[in-house]
Amino acid sequence: MLRRAPRRHDEPTGPVSGPLRVDPRTKNLTKRLQPGDVAVIDHDDLDQVSAHALIACRPVAVVNAAPSTTGAYPNRGPQIILDAGIPLVDMCGPEVMHLSEGGIATLEGEELHVDGEVVARGVRLTKALVEAQMEDARANLSDQIEAFSENTMEYLRAERQLLIDGIGLPELRTDIAGRYVLVVVRGYHYKEDLHALLPFVREARPVLIGVDGGADALLEQGLRPHLIVGDMDSVSDAALTSGAELVVHAYRDGRAPGLDRVQALGITDAVVLPAPGTSEDIAMLLADDKGAELIVAVGTHATLVEFLDKGRQGMASTFLTRLRVGSKLVDAKGVSLLYRTRISSLSLVWLVLAGLLALVVALAATPGGRAFFGVLAVRWDDLWAWFEGMF
Repeated sequence: MLRRAPRRHDEPTGPVSGPLRVDPRTKNLTKRLQPGDVAVIDHDDLDQVSAHALIACRPVAVVNAAPSTTGAYPNRGPQIILDAGIPLVDMCGPEVMHLSEGGIATLEGEELHVDGEVVARGVRLTKALVEAQMEDARANLSDQIEAFSENTMEYLRAERQLLIDGIGLPELRTDIAGRYVLVVVRGYHYKEDLHALLPFVREARPVLIGVDGGADALLEQGLRPHLIVGDMDSVSDAALTSGAELVVHAYRDGRAPGLDRVQALGITDAVVLPAPGTSEDIAMLLADDKGAELIVAVGTHATLVEFLDKGRQGMASTFLTRLRVGSKLVDAKGVSLLYRTRISSLSLVWLVLAGLLALVVALAATPGGRAFFGVLAVRWDDLWAWFEGMF
């Protein structure tokens, strides 16, 4: 009998069992991971976005072939997994990635069993161990900042035209000039921030750009994207066929692996855009160069740890993109916290009473209202006289 992961935030004990789901790319695994499965990944420095995606699938355990924290920087992924009550076993070795998917496995302590045999053994993470790893990783932040600076300078030398001339602009049927643009990336707190921005979307009617899976986030909120930008590896077929204009991010040499998938869906008018950087960067640069008045970003990377989660190879382009876009860019991160409704029940009661008082005063100021209160007073006298007569 399969056991589901505990919902409590204390650390689980005892064995857990479930069908194996194996994939070296965590974002691909989460597309087919089901509640009760054992997730087998190969993910150095497990980041926040991947951790949240894993726990949303509710596996009974996560088995990592690689170290979930290498010590390069204080990544929060392992802590998020453990806080969700899901056991996490680290450094099980590359052999675990060759296990047959679908077979029933049992995680007991630090050992993974299949058909009664131990097929992998690693390090069972605890909150105390993760906290110790975080302390060690925080000591390495200065080295990471130095590496970030060097990487940024190298990227600037290689791609300095990005800041000066921007990217080559394709012809689009979507009109962006002079309009607000909402760029949605499936990143940190994207669901909360996007939900908080729904009043803005209804009032301002911005151009909606989904970056890969960000298009699905828009659809989940009942919004149809105008543009989908990305390499098309983490966006659903439903989003790709929703009627949005597609911009396929290609390598500088023109190769666009995502184009085959788009064409297989019968879409023949997709635009191919060879450009450096990430798809998130391309979406912002496209909006800027097409004349957007304001760019609101949901789920994008803004802090040092978020840049490190992304990896140094993608950090420099994002940093330079933000320099180029400048004052047009507004981060939606945290909007859900700032605008969360905090009206108490007592406040609502006082509001109702104030409304009733205003209604009484308004009636008393009119002839009809005074007549009504006169009749009401007579009825009250009659009721009181009847009550006294009972005794």
